[in-house]
Amino acid sequence: MKMVAFNGSPNREGNTYHAIKLVAAELEKEGIETEIIHVGNKTIRGCIACMQCAKNQDEQCALKDDEVNEWVQKMKGADAILLGSPVHYSGIGGTMKSFLDRAFFVGGVNGSLFRHKVGACVVAVRRSGGVTTFDQLNHFINYSEMLVATSNYWNVIHGRVPGEALKDEEGVQIMSVLGKNMAWLMKLVQHGKGAVPAPEKEAKVMTNFVR
Repeated sequence: MKMVAFNGSPNREGNTYHAIKLVAAELEKEGIETEIIHVGNKTIRGCIACMQCAKNQDEQCALKDDEVNEWVQKMKGADAILLGSPVHYSGIGGTMKSFLDRAFFVGGVNGSLFRHKVGACVVAVRRSGGVTTFDQLNHFINYSEMLVATSNYWNVIHGRVPGEALKDEEGVQIMSVLGKNMAWLMKLVQHGKGAVPAPEKEAKVMTNFVR
């Protein structure tokens, strides 16, 4: 089994990275492979609403000048996905948001590529805005029919300078518990395949409010 994590911070080894590493350490103890991909220092354009990914059905975003399509395939091949972001104006970092918009839309319109994978989100923040950012990240997980791993509080860890979050004892425990629950849920899904039939995927019903 494998978990792929995405670090949405511009800092390669800032507090978002440390939050992800705390979660990943628990998975690795259970023999689960982990990979961390640094998104936040890249140049990622936002979705241009061209709808070519839906038209072509090739699991590809039409914008080819970055690594988004490569990352989509990594997500498709993984058993679990972990999203990590710092807080920018009480929200997801801009580069991370551009990546998520494109990757999850491609996944959604190409046969729900991430459906029933285990998913979780973590946030690193200096002071405020952690919960709103955590909520925003979870929108992508919920929309994709993923299976959400949880902890014993909101998945937010506090710190300013890189590594300071490791002094947040409650935050460290939150990440540790999340990792343990994520590993357990991944194993439940693996052992349940073939034994418990999954619900059939339903065609999306869309209702416009203005007719």
